[in-house]
Amino acid sequence: MKKLFAAAGLLALSVGAFGGVAAQDGFACPEGDAEIVVAAGAVGAELEVFNEQAARYMELCPNITVTALETPDLATDRLGLYQQFWEAQSADVDVFQVDVIWAGIAAPHAVDMNEYLSDEYIAQFFPDMIAGQTVGDKLVAIPWFTDAAGLYYRTDLLEKYGVEVPTTWDELTVAAQTIADGERAEGNAEFQGYVWQGNAYEGLTCDAHEWLVAETGESFITADGEVNVNNEAFIAAIERAAGWVGTISPEGVTTYGEEDSREVWQSGNAAFMRNWPYAYGLGNGEDSAVAGLFGYAPLPMGAVRSGACLGGWQLMASSYSDNPAAAASVAEFLASYDEQMARALSPQGANPTIPALYETEELLASPLFAAMGPILETAYPRPSSITAERYNTASTIFFSGVHDVLTGVTDAQTAVEDMEADLMDLMAG
Repeated sequence: MKKLFAAAGLLALSVGAFGGVAAQDGFACPEGDAEIVVAAGAVGAELEVFNEQAARYMELCPNITVTALETPDLATDRLGLYQQFWEAQSADVDVFQVDVIWAGIAAPHAVDMNEYLSDEYIAQFFPDMIAGQTVGDKLVAIPWFTDAAGLYYRTDLLEKYGVEVPTTWDELTVAAQTIADGERAEGNAEFQGYVWQGNAYEGLTCDAHEWLVAETGESFITADGEVNVNNEAFIAAIERAAGWVGTISPEGVTTYGEEDSREVWQSGNAAFMRNWPYAYGLGNGEDSAVAGLFGYAPLPMGAVRSGACLGGWQLMASSYSDNPAAAASVAEFLASYDEQMARALSPQGANPTIPALYETEELLASPLFAAMGPILETAYPRPSSITAERYNTASTIFFSGVHDVLTGVTDAQTAVEDMEADLMDLMAG
């Protein structure tokens, strides 16, 4: 017996591959019993919010059990774990939460969601996001939530020290030093001017991509396949960032991921932080020392523009699943209109991938989503389309070279020359 639910705002679903009965403004549970494992993120409140969503699905479809496989916080580590499952053609995971940049890598291991979703359902998403997850004619994954990084700043400390919200990277350096010097002089030796993601992983690719785009207007591989790293502006940007280490940023920032940065920030020990929108709601939580004391703005500009890294996560049903229809059904539910609304209003504050949600009273009234408009306007994609299945290698070359400069292993000029040679070899291969 199928159960149907009315989903306000969810577009009508037609009879599809689930074998379900068509239900106007409704959703048909798949036939039969199944156990579906979702490889889900656990950054911030992600896992808690997912478990709430899974419980709603299981209440709707009691014949399906949904559980989470908690995955590493660092995106590079998460991809490594996924590739182990994919190489083994393992049925242990049915749905993968995949990064926006992994479509080309994930495509051989994904079912075609076009076979499980109606045209009406797919049409509700941002078209460019659907295009970004389409490889050939295959829809690899459903856009679940989108991201663009911004600058968190302490409003109380800017007022205390007479500092404006910085609009350039040089202004940020000065403002962070001014506030850090003042707070340390008052006895808080742990206080930092600026925290960010400096570990050798995809997060550093995002940070350094933002420095590069800000100075040159392009990422490290252009849409035409040209390598864009060996230039004076980027060399200066990396050297500036290396100068932050041990001054406005802690020595340990070269080991930081998103959660490490948030821990320092949320404890009240930083003036500025580069991070994703998920940290906004958590920063205003009851356990936060900075609740009500911060704002969120576009990242500083370089010589050309502000260039926030475009991020986001998708839901992919595995082609190795023993129950691909049930896996696709779970993904469909999680990314539905109502579930995206719930996720947006949760402590996770996830940005929807359905444009109609941004016109709702609930999101229009949210300070986070009001701030996100200008931030999303600065978003710039990483070169995952031009590199496709080679993206992870390209990113590793990029973040490894930058990390070597930040940690003093090599100088910036040598690093960009090595990056350029390795990236050119990769693109020529």
